[in-house]
Amino acid sequence: MSLLRRLCYAVFFMAIFSACQSSSITKLRKSDFEKDIELVTSKGSIVLRLYDDTPLSRNNFLTLVKNGLYDSIQFHRVIKSFMIQAGEPLNEEALDSKKKSHGIPEVIPAEITSTHFHKRGALGAARMGDDVNPSRNASSIQFYIVQGKKFTDGSLDQAEERVNKQIAYNQVINDPANKALFEQLQESQNSRTTSSQQTYTDLKKNLERLTEERLKTMEHFTYSAAQRETYKTEGGAAHLDQNYTVFGEVISGMEIVDEIAAVPTNSRDKPLDDILILSTHLIKRQNP
Repeated sequence: MSLLRRLCYAVFFMAIFSACQSSSITKLRKSDFEKDIELVTSKGSIVLRLYDDTPLSRNNFLTLVKNGLYDSIQFHRVIKSFMIQAGEPLNEEALDSKKKSHGIPEVIPAEITSTHFHKRGALGAARMGDDVNPSRNASSIQFYIVQGKKFTDGSLDQAEERVNKQIAYNQVINDPANKALFEQLQESQNSRTTSSQQTYTDLKKNLERLTEERLKTMEHFTYSAAQRETYKTEGGAAHLDQNYTVFGEVISGMEIVDEIAAVPTNSRDKPLDDILILSTHLIKRQNP
């Protein structure tokens, strides 16, 4: 075989090998579930622990970490005394390509429980609103960490009222009896004509009326005594409870969360200077 042909074969097999490597996915091991996650950000490191009773969200996040999909991801939405949110890439095409090659879905089914709540340091899954996402499916890649604020009994009562109204609305739009009404709402909200906007407003009022009726008959959500104490002494974002999947919490590095939450932002809550996740690692579990 000539030298030129041998070189051609070598280049060909190297290309095939590289393609296989780039499309392969690093799978989860049993030992991965016993580790914490370190986010190395441009402001410092944040260590997270995932909950075992939200396995879909846990497994998805671990998979993203092990395959480097959070490298060069931005904290693109920052609101002081509320939360910091990550998930937008510097290069969207590159991220989309990675997601496709690794078989990452667009959304993860909701895993909303009464056990996990939005205390300071809670790790939650971002999602689209109920009108376009009545199942409350979570984004597969966008997440937020709660910085939060402290509550009083009075403000917790108000948050409880807001949460129950959101629960009632979600029950209404998922009720088969209201399927046609909700589908009309979804159709009208995507149109930009004056008549369709009026239709949307009228339909929304009908759904809100049904929500008020549902509030009178449904079982209401209430914060436990322990949750109330946590919100009053440590803080959090109580109004988000029962609406978003909480699947982990910060074990160390809340000072970094506070630092990120304090950066200057524009009118869309995006930091004026990029705040990045530089890399992510599975590390030996630390004591909480």
